[in-house]
Amino acid sequence: MAILLKYLYNDDYISALLNSLEYPLLKHEEFKKSIFDKNWEDRELKQRMRHISLTLGLFLPTNYVDAIKILKKSFLQLNHAYRLENMIFQDFVEVYGLENFKVSMDAIEFFTIDSSSEFAIRKFILKYPDATMAQMLIWAKSDNLHVRRLASEGCRPRLPWAISLPIFKKEPSKVLEILELLKDDKSEYVRKSVANNINDISKDNKNIVKKLASLWIGKNSNRDAMVKHGCRTLLKSSDKEVLSLFGFNSPDAIILSEFNLNKEVVMGEKLAFSFNLNSKKELGKLRIEYIIEFIRKNKKYNAKVFKISEGVFQQKKKNILRQHSFKPISTRVYYKGLHKLSIIINGKNLIKKEFFLI
Repeated sequence: MAILLKYLYNDDYISALLNSLEYPLLKHEEFKKSIFDKNWEDRELKQRMRHISLTLGLFLPTNYVDAIKILKKSFLQLNHAYRLENMIFQDFVEVYGLENFKVSMDAIEFFTIDSSSEFAIRKFILKYPDATMAQMLIWAKSDNLHVRRLASEGCRPRLPWAISLPIFKKEPSKVLEILELLKDDKSEYVRKSVANNINDISKDNKNIVKKLASLWIGKNSNRDAMVKHGCRTLLKSSDKEVLSLFGFNSPDAIILSEFNLNKEVVMGEKLAFSFNLNSKKELGKLRIEYIIEFIRKNKKYNAKVFKISEGVFQQKKKNILRQHSFKPISTRVYYKGLHKLSIIINGKNLIKKEFFLI
């Protein structure tokens, strides 16, 4: 079993942090005692991060500028050995630096190198939307890929684990200015962030994304891949315009046959199903998916789309054999009862059958 990320914040890291802080008045034992208090074990990852940054605020100089100078030196010492853990530095800026915009922007840029400041920057976007987005336009032209990525990742309207940005859910034009600068970035790391940002925008402004995708695709393979990844939610929702944009045309000439599905599956085991796809000519470019409608505790259904395969199929017949695991996972709770499975080809539902989870 993978170790929970929250355990990255442990005695070894706190000791390394203390040894890197060039501040003679800092009392190491008192600092550790404050960190590892009675509630430490119950705190999750971001709670531990915030607790450490708050504690730093109690033990470092009360003057924010002086504290940042100390933290910058510490960051440089630790950054070769730690990545995720070092996001406490950006969190410190978020907590203590909102009233000092200039110093905080410099600190956020400094701390994002080989790390990420995407969470910290969002409070500044909310408080200083115009000034912060102007700064992010500058970052989008940086020579450093981590800074360029911050320009995109930091303004995602729906960044996971972060506060949302309602202003960009409603009107993403300022975000699009940044994405325009980064759409052909030489770094895949940056382009992936652009794609994730586009995907966020599509959840509130699908027509904007559809127009953007139609303008951007067809120029080069890297951009096409990025745009497609950015349209993944629209593709999963079987949006006909987006499917057509990427060459997934209506599968009218395709016949689904010999569909077999287990009528029952035991909790913790795998549901098996199979089918054939047939055509009088080449099957062509297909996006093959299945949907499971999971029964919920309230007896309503929650549908989830899963991809089986995607590509250009030159044969006239293709056999599909698939299994879906009902092994318990942390992100989904299964309930016994009647479930439904559908086969989707290029956005079109070709068949739906029921099965029982016991």
